Amino acid sequence: MIIQSISLLDQLDKDINTFSMRVREWYGYHFPELVKIINDNATYCRLAQFIGNRRELNEEKLEKLEELTMDGAKAKAILDASRSSMGMDISAIDLINIESFSSRVVSLSEYRQSLHTYLRSKMSQVAPSLSALIGEAVGARLIAHAGSLTNLAKYPASTVQILGAEKALFRALKTRGNTPKYGLIFHSTFIGRAAAKNKGRISRYLANKCSIASRIDCFSEVPTSVFGEKLREQVEERLSFYETGEIPRKNLDVMKEAMVQAEEAAAEITRKLEKQEKKRLKKEKKRLAAMALASSENSSTPEECEETSEKPKKKKKQKSQEVPQENGMEDPSVSFSKPKKKKSFSKEELVSSDLEETAGNVSLPKRKKSFPKEEPVSDLEESGNKSVPKKKRKLSKEETLSSGPEEPAVAKNSGSKKKKKLRKLSQQD
Repeated sequence: MIIQSISLLDQLDKDINTFSMRVREWYGYHFPELVKIINDNATYCRLAQFIGNRRELNEEKLEKLEELTMDGAKAKAILDASRSSMGMDISAIDLINIESFSSRVVSLSEYRQSLHTYLRSKMSQVAPSLSALIGEAVGARLIAHAGSLTNLAKYPASTVQILGAEKALFRALKTRGNTPKYGLIFHSTFIGRAAAKNKGRISRYLANKCSIASRIDCFSEVPTSVFGEKLREQVEERLSFYETGEIPRKNLDVMKEAMVQAEEAAAEITRKLEKQEKKRLKKEKKRLAAMALASSENSSTPEECEETSEKPKKKKKQKSQEVPQENGMEDPSVSFSKPKKKKSFSKEELVSSDLEETAGNVSLPKRKKSFPKEEPVSDLEESGNKSVPKKKRKLSKEETLSSGPEEPAVAKNSGSKKKKKLRKLSQQD
């Protein structure tokens, strides 16, 4: 992420410079004096977007000009220059295009600022010591050129010193000229502040401290900027030593102080992390409890609905049972069971009466339980008795439908038919 963001930041710087120069040339035809007053590209684009036609600029807009320029004298100079400008008149369509293009440039510059803040926060997390020593931008460029923080930590100080100046180095080796003294670390403030004769010495010392800081950031468990601040103090002392001759502190004493402060900083960081973890666990517990309550409520609602749906059904059944009792009717179950008993009882009576008339005391084989056993009868009589009950059952069904006085006549007819059959059987034998 650091490599991509720093490369995008460099590309944005180039594009913003190109676009702002285009705005300066375009709006300079209408208001050429503004270029001399305002040097910053983003401020110039904001002013071009705000002013528009210079003839409409008056003292009412002076306060807004002061807010944009952050300087009252410049705002007054812009107002005076607009009244006596040598620029040409411009049409409304051209002004619309200039304003839209300048608004795009302003949005790009705002995005560049937000990206720079993102890069600073990322560098403070990944390489705090290196960013504290030489700055976020230079440290990110070193990491991007090396490929990663681990690769940068593996480089010796002599390689870190000339990172970014490889072409000059190989050209010097070919021509046997002077090798370069610094590469990307030239953009740090220390080399610019040093005298010309001390630039090589301070760049070598700075590269040494950068390699130490990168190794601390790469292999330390808790990231802290204490070592970077102490290393920066050492570089400042060495720079003052080159200028004034004041003897700096020894590296051993400085590192002992840094170790003590680093332990304290690490303890504070661990406390903060523990607090954050406790807060996170509490939030997680609350969330789980809320989910459990919600699930229990959802599960209880269908049960309640089932109970409410079951209650009216029971009431309907109770009402249906109570209605016939109120009308004086009997239970349907009781009424159905009684006629069955009557029917079976009447059949038995009918069968017994017919048997008494025809065969006397002869017992039926199918009604052994209801009648006692008597003397055995001959085969013929048994065969006759077996055929008799089937017909008598048919007759009994008819007799149940018929009235009482018709029963003796039917019994006589059946008895005469049986006697005829018995006679025929005896003749055949």
